[in-house]
Amino acid sequence: MAPLRLRHPKGVSTLQVDFDTFTVQDLQQEIYAASEILPSQQDLKSGYPPRSLTLIPELPLESLGLKTGDQLIVNQKPGSASRGVSSGATQAAVPSPARTSSVPSGRAAEAPSSLRASQAPVARPAPSSSSPASVETNGGTLVHRIVPDDNSCLFSSVALIFEQDISKAQQQRKIVADAIRKDMETYNEAILGRPRDEYISTILKPTSWGGAIELAIFAKHYSTEIASVDVETGRIDHFTPPPASDSGSRCVVIYSGIHYDAASLAPFADAPTDFHQTVFPVISSGDDDPILKATKELATILRSKKAFTNTATFDLKCEGLKGEKEARAHAKDTGHTAFGEY
Repeated sequence: MAPLRLRHPKGVSTLQVDFDTFTVQDLQQEIYAASEILPSQQDLKSGYPPRSLTLIPELPLESLGLKTGDQLIVNQKPGSASRGVSSGATQAAVPSPARTSSVPSGRAAEAPSSLRASQAPVARPAPSSSSPASVETNGGTLVHRIVPDDNSCLFSSVALIFEQDISKAQQQRKIVADAIRKDMETYNEAILGRPRDEYISTILKPTSWGGAIELAIFAKHYSTEIASVDVETGRIDHFTPPPASDSGSRCVVIYSGIHYDAASLAPFADAPTDFHQTVFPVISSGDDDPILKATKELATILRSKKAFTNTATFDLKCEGLKGEKEARAHAKDTGHTAFGEY
């Protein structure tokens, strides 16, 4: 059995499928069990940009071109009745975010065939003024996903990306600690900058910050490249897994100098987070990759808003500040923007 991640209106699920024996109908039944969307009503998308899959129940699962670890997005087809509604009841169709996503410049939007005869397509909602920064790109909108200023921002961002749950930040710290314990050669005192046991003890504390060492560990653990963009400079650092275990996927974290956030791809800027994609296929290793291009544009937007902190000279200990939240508040109140951590 192999895992497929499924995003659906009720949340996120992991399906276990057998690529050798499953038919498309078997996959649809698994999706039905997780989402309660009947097979006949399933609008299924996969890939980046998300593409609609043609579902022919009798064909083998391999006909869909899926592979282990792929992400699927399922929505109910427009106009379909929800499960459990009686034949005599009426219900307003809930628009699918995938159906209301933006269309690239120069292309006309076309209503699905099921809508053209009877109704106009649902308009995409305009982003609210309080929406986080975002950039239009192929297949959707890359959105700045802000996590709390609680000294666990890197771990929260990674938990959001890979577990869809920032409350699992402490579990991410344990992943780091276990990796350092198991690989004494790579994570020696010279690399860690302190005795290994001391480093492990410190990183398990919720008040300790993470950085490059942790990003490298997470890239290996999740077999996924982590692209970390520095808001101040626009530079992207790539933390890659070993070639033998590289899944060919990439995610994005945003670094402001003393804080990490995540980035995710939404069908449109104000789409519910359940419909966001946080891991993307690597289209190119260069800056022409659409996600990396959008990442640089997102950093430019944040830089124009002064959403970064230079870490060159200021000493947190001298100022009596404790942790990331106080540092950010101090910078806002005093204009000091150069922080260094003891």
